Amino acid sequence: MLVIPAIDLKDGRCVRLRQGDLAAETVYSDDPVAVARKWEEQGARLIHVVDLNGAVEGRPRNLAQIEAIVKAVHVVVQVGGGIRSIETVRQYLRSGVTRVVLGTAALLDRAFLGQACQEFPGRILLGLDARDGKVAVKGWTAVSDVSAVALLKEMAGYAIRAVIYTDIARDGMLSGPNLAALEEVVACSSFPVIASGGISRIDDLLALRALGPRVEGAIVGKALYDGTMDYRAIVTALKTYEDGTGRELC
Repeated sequence: MLVIPAIDLKDGRCVRLRQGDLAAETVYSDDPVAVARKWEEQGARLIHVVDLNGAVEGRPRNLAQIEAIVKAVHVVVQVGGGIRSIETVRQYLRSGVTRVVLGTAALLDRAFLGQACQEFPGRILLGLDARDGKVAVKGWTAVSDVSAVALLKEMAGYAIRAVIYTDIARDGMLSGPNLAALEEVVACSSFPVIASGGISRIDDLLALRALGPRVEGAIVGKALYDGTMDYRAIVTALKTYEDGTGRELC
């Protein structure tokens, strides 16, 4: 199981939020490139980048920083946040991003989702963000009436590489992942699952790995930045240098 460090970008800086609240931010660095290099040096094979401004505004707002990150590291970079058009998908992939995460589009624009999956099979991830079991969209500023599990089942026919499931109530809270919800997601998913939200200790990662081989990764943010978890120690403990499946990350 891969442990994936997160870089959340807001106004060009590396930040962490509490439960997705843009007003509840902690700034960790003014140099996102240095942060990305740090995770690469410590053994990360995949970095998860989110354009927080873009997620709310519906278009890329930290593109320069993302392009700089991609040029500075030699690992897989996946990007989400505000990707609502095929032109944006193409722009990111042309810039060197390996795969992109679609969230709002999966619920609101199936034609775009289908086009993206058809044009770039294996490079599109589903961002399934849930609050109380319901799908949140537009940078978590709105919650739909659609359950996360129902949407996941509807995605079965799309050429999606993996699903990232985030429990918003756990995000940035260091309270542990929502294992019950993740277990349901794993049972219903046609795709590999990446867990996100609340991971704060190695025991959380072991619990996620125990959900089965379909859980191929876990995104960790605040615990790494606050020093609650040490990435090198995680790599050693979980042997994340190899994903154990023989598949390429991209």
